[in-house]
Amino acid sequence: MTPIASVDVEQPLRLLTVHAHPDDEASKGAGTVARYAEEGIEATLVCCTGGEAGDVLNPALDTPEVHADLAAVRRAELARSVEIIGYARWEMLGYRDSGMPDSEANSDPRCFARASLDEAVGRLVAVVRRDRPQVLVSYGDDHSGYPHPDHIRAHEIAVAAFDAAGDPDSYPEAGEPWEPSKLYYTTWSRARIVGLHEAFLARGLESPFDQHWFDRPDHDDRITTRIDVDGYYPVRAAALRAHATQVDPDSPFWFGLPDDVAAQVHPWDDYELARTRIPLDLTAGEDDLFNGLRAPVAS
Repeated sequence: MTPIASVDVEQPLRLLTVHAHPDDEASKGAGTVARYAEEGIEATLVCCTGGEAGDVLNPALDTPEVHADLAAVRRAELARSVEIIGYARWEMLGYRDSGMPDSEANSDPRCFARASLDEAVGRLVAVVRRDRPQVLVSYGDDHSGYPHPDHIRAHEIAVAAFDAAGDPDSYPEAGEPWEPSKLYYTTWSRARIVGLHEAFLARGLESPFDQHWFDRPDHDDRITTRIDVDGYYPVRAAALRAHATQVDPDSPFWFGLPDDVAAQVHPWDDYELARTRIPLDLTAGEDDLFNGLRAPVAS
């Protein structure tokens, strides 16, 4: 595809993902980032909170020492995960985990959900302008399946930063303006859950996916972009295991199927193209987040 004139094909391709907590980068799109990193495309992770309100889900690590400084433990886990995935850079946005609505953590004035939206957007704009990504990825606008305040706020600041980063009148102290070209949302695919559920049953195993999972609203009808991550399941699995406090290695939800089986159930990461500043024909969908942004290949 020949890029349009407004696309600077000399600018190195870069990706920036905005996640709410340590471990979200492992469970959502890790294969995509690993694939692009292997291709030579650098990616930045912005993690909005330290995950202080998270539960310790691995019985082997449910100790007073871990609980005493869970934020430091989770930061170390995150460092291992981003190295496994292949992120070139990662940034903590600096907010506390908000916990779920009506929790004690959610009433803390330092938490992400209660922080100044303008301030949080400014912090993200500074990272966008510094790293100059063409593509931003965060969470979608439908939070009915998982209304975590930090996921909602991560969505809000990503959308606002996508608009503000290229505006010289917005956050002038945050660096030279840079206008990203595309904004994607990660999606919750029912097809993937159905595939995993059926794979458990086909092997005579009890599925961890009960009716709650099938009652949850899906985003299958909103998927515009499907990235082939065949071969990158081991990266995702290793990144998840790096978050040892958050992922029980014996959990049937995460690791109940053999890796080779789980890898083939749904070997794609699915996204919704929410905003684009370049014209695209999406009739047949996309298989590349950088569709329309790459330099033409010489014949």
